[in-house]
Amino acid sequence: MSTVLEATDLYRFFHAADDETLALRGVSLRVDAGEVVAVTGPSGSGKSTLLACLAGLDEPDGGAVRIGDELMTRRPEAERARLRARCVGVLFQSANLIEHLRVIDNVLLVQRLGGHSDRGTASALLDSFGIADRARAYPSELSGGEVARAGLAVALANDPVVVLADEPTGELDAANAERVGMLLAQRAADGAAVVIVTHNPLVAAGADRRITLIDGEEVTA
Repeated sequence: MSTVLEATDLYRFFHAADDETLALRGVSLRVDAGEVVAVTGPSGSGKSTLLACLAGLDEPDGGAVRIGDELMTRRPEAERARLRARCVGVLFQSANLIEHLRVIDNVLLVQRLGGHSDRGTASALLDSFGIADRARAYPSELSGGEVARAGLAVALANDPVVVLADEPTGELDAANAERVGMLLAQRAADGAAVVIVTHNPLVAAGADRRITLIDGEEVTA
């Protein structure tokens, strides 16, 4: 398997007045195509900070992130955004959908950011997640499970080679959590590198590999 996502010695510091918080302390991670990696650890351990650095949404203070052969870190935000739009799908717990856009238009918007827009492909993606009949609905009209699947459709709108999911099942019942987990696993089976930040032991158990963060450092289980 080829390595699709690689992070090397990531450090991230946050300052508040005279206090300094070390959110990440030399974290390294490699994820191959077709692999699902779960990132676990207590709240405040640096999991979401790691995901933001991997996605290029935050810039680490030290270390580097590569998506395939391209460097995500140490480049202007506009360049990171273009790389993210082409290659990275990010699934947040509750922030993937723009409230004033219908579901189908949320997917089409992300496609346009990636340099293309295809209503047929967008509709087929929603159909594969079992929510084609909700394409014209607004996010506020969806159930919790539908919101999660629509958010995942947005994350996958540009067929990304890397999928990063931050607590994707945190607000779902067991049945919908299992369904989202299966959809992420299917994306890995199709060749993507998938990283899931989770507190859900069932989601973590279903991953190919697990890393645990404590106080910004990877610990050996």
